[in-house]
Formats: sequence, structure tokens, C-alpha cells
Amino acid sequence: MPLTWKESGLRWYWVAVLVFFADQLSKQWVLANFKLYDSIQLLPFFNFTYVRNYGAAFSFLSDAGGWQRWLFTIIAVGFSVILTIWLRRQSSKLWRLNLAYTLVIGGAIGNLVDRLMHGYVVDFIDFYWKNSHYPAFNIADSAICVGAFLIIWDAFKTEKTQAAKE
Repeated sequence: MPLTWKESGLRWYWVAVLVFFADQLSKQWVLANFKLYDSIQLLPFFNFTYVRNYGAAFSFLSDAGGWQRWLFTIIAVGFSVILTIWLRRQSSKLWRLNLAYTLVIGGAIGNLVDRLMHGYVVDFIDFYWKNSHYPAFNIADSAICVGAFLIIWDAFKTEKTQAAKE
């Protein structure tokens, strides 16, 4: 374990703070300027559309009656704590994992605040092709997905590096 927080992955925590603020500011802008289901077309395949997500990814469990709010709250807090502990235990030089963990933490906390304040997550990024719409999402969701991709990439990258050394 690194001796100080500056030598550990916690040095990357600014990314989580940046993601959190970008996410919350964008959601506050949407809430201040849109009514539910209002939409503005920005490109032929991209809208800003205000929707509410009472579930998780792709509205999973959105119609479960309310208990899912607390389940997703516990999951967000749990993952954020675990990833923070892992950040403290690893070197600040492991940029890919540190970036990945802080992206996930920032996104998880951004959506957690929505769940606790509103009972739902504010989504507004709407990609589509003709009549087929990808589920709307937000900056926090994007950060979580990029972080998860980096974690998976790092797992394969580490295995290749170890295999090359052998």
C-alpha cells in the first residue's frame, strides 16, 4: 500500500468530483429549462429529452414499486466505498484503473444524489435512428460506462503484459 494518499490512487479523486459536478450541473439545467418529455433536436440522431428513470440502467426495475430506489442507493454507496478503498491501496501510477474507478464513483454518486433528492434519476441524452431510440441517459451514466470499459480493458491489458513477461 502506498504510504501517503498522494502516492495512492486517491490522487485521482478529482475526476470523481469533476464528473459529479458536471452531471449535477447538467441535470439542474435540464430541470430548470425543460418540462417532463420536452425535447430539443440537436442533430438528426440526437435530442435533449427530459425523462425520469425510476430504475437502473435501461430503466431496469423502474416499475418495481419504490423499493428499488433503496436497493440502488445501497449499491451506489457500497461500490463507491469499495472503489475508494481500492484507490487508496494502489499506486497513483496505475492511471487506467484509477481513472476507471473515479469515473464510476463520480457517476454513482451523481445518480445517487438524484435518487435521494427526487426519487428518480434525471436523464436527457437521447440518441436515435429513425424511430428507434436508445434509452435516454446522462453524464453520470456515461462516466459509469466508460469506467466499466476501462476496468475490463485493464483486465485484458494486464493479462497480456503478464503473458509477455512469461
